[in-house]
Amino acid sequence: MQQKELRFSYEEYASDSELPKADAELLQLAREATVHAYAPYSHFRVGAAARLVNGEIITGTNQENASFPAGICAERTLLSTAASLYPGVPIGTLAISYHNENGISDRPISPCGICRQSLQEFEQRTGRPVRMVLGGETGIIIALERSGLLLPFAFSANELK
Repeated sequence: MQQKELRFSYEEYASDSELPKADAELLQLAREATVHAYAPYSHFRVGAAARLVNGEIITGTNQENASFPAGICAERTLLSTAASLYPGVPIGTLAISYHNENGISDRPISPCGICRQSLQEFEQRTGRPVRMVLGGETGIIIALERSGLLLPFAFSANELK
């Protein structure tokens, strides 16, 4: 048996005023996108904003459905939009924020398992890492070099060959 260790590092910012300007702008767009979320059941509105490598900016929001779990997360809405409107164009940076109608939104949230898998595969498809900026309406902000760090033992198309 071999003992192995898995580590990764990330950046933590005390507030969006410490973020690089481009990241702060993207996080603000993600915060603003939460208004368009359809979350009548959870009251947990999530917004995502991405800057593609071609400079285009797109957003996505969570869209719930009474037939749980038929809804779709903001991250996968955004990935579908990116792939549909700009096929093959990688995402440079993706920011995620949220508004919790039942409480406070003062810390980062990270994508769910399905979204982590989808982000990891998007990175594989486009051949480029997706930088992640995660923050609430206030509080600390976390930035990661690539979304794949959130799912270190990801299942991929390679296993299907």
